Amino acid sequence: MQQIIPAKLLRVLISEADRLANKPLYEAIVAKCHEMKIAGATVFRGVEGYGETGEMHKAHLVHPDRPILITIVDTVDNIELITPVIEQMMKTGVIAKSDVNMIRVRGGKTAEGGGTK
Repeated sequence: MQQIIPAKLLRVLISEADRLANKPLYEAIVAKCHEMKIAGATVFRGVEGYGETGEMHKAHLVHPDRPILITIVDTVDNIELITPVIEQMMKTGVIAKSDVNMIRVRGGKTAEGGGTK
């Protein structure tokens, strides 16, 4: 039987050019999520877009500045812990939170050890 866990989905929209300590910001955010043992984080690189500043972000030959979307999912408590940490890492960008249901699957089995069909 599946265990459905109330969770939060955090979406962080930044630019590929954003940096933290000479490192791409998206790499720093994912590393921080891993360090804080967040359930999952994935980075998506967009083709074109704009965000909080209204500036268009897209691929350039000389200066890559595509939009970046980082999705992070975990329990409500863990997302509440990581959100202010990520905010402190950012200079500009957008953070969106959504309520979701999380089902943890490991090796074709749900967290309780039941098989999948």
